Amino acid sequence: MDLSSLEIDGFALVPSFLDSAAASELRAMYDDDTRFRKRIVMQRHAFGRGEYKYFANPLPPAIAGMRERLYDALVPVANAWASRLRLDVAFPPSHREFVERCFACDQRRPTPLLLKYVEGDYNCLHQDLYGPVAFPLQATVYLSRPGDEFGGGEVVLSENRPRAQTRVHVLQPQQGDLLVLPSHAVPRNGTRGTYRAQFKHGVGTVRWGTRYVLGIVFHEAQ
Repeated sequence: MDLSSLEIDGFALVPSFLDSAAASELRAMYDDDTRFRKRIVMQRHAFGRGEYKYFANPLPPAIAGMRERLYDALVPVANAWASRLRLDVAFPPSHREFVERCFACDQRRPTPLLLKYVEGDYNCLHQDLYGPVAFPLQATVYLSRPGDEFGGGEVVLSENRPRAQTRVHVLQPQQGDLLVLPSHAVPRNGTRGTYRAQFKHGVGTVRWGTRYVLGIVFHEAQ
């Protein structure tokens, strides 16, 4: 898994992380409400338009395993970023230990989620922070085929640097692609040393069809 663009762009798009069969199996879970703890209708909260569901514990084995493997791959980056930003935090080597840290701060609700967008739906720019304990990276896996099953719905990342105008990155991942993106801040090198660039992410309006996405957040919610 090539994550080298994290250092340059602050995010990394990994093609063909899942095959089409695995993507179809994951999105088929959306209609099984026994797997989820909560359903959110975005327009009720001014989050955008569309809906998503948070998985309940125990997580489906495929998602729990994916979460653990991705954490293992990303924790060296997370610790390097924390060091560069001079944060008083060190992330433990295993996701199990990190979840125990979340539990100690009363963050006990699982955060992996499935999102569903239909024609006219969108997601406003936001950050997925659920309490004082937060992992600086998260991931999304794209489960539908752009141009075949839906149109529009581009991924939008905004990068806000101090004393500078906001930069926007627009992506259209393919089915099975993985996007690793910041949960909040990314270290950047400036003339006076390292500074924080704040990232938010969202989704452009879906023009037609249905779009499914799996979200993997590593910290739990209060």
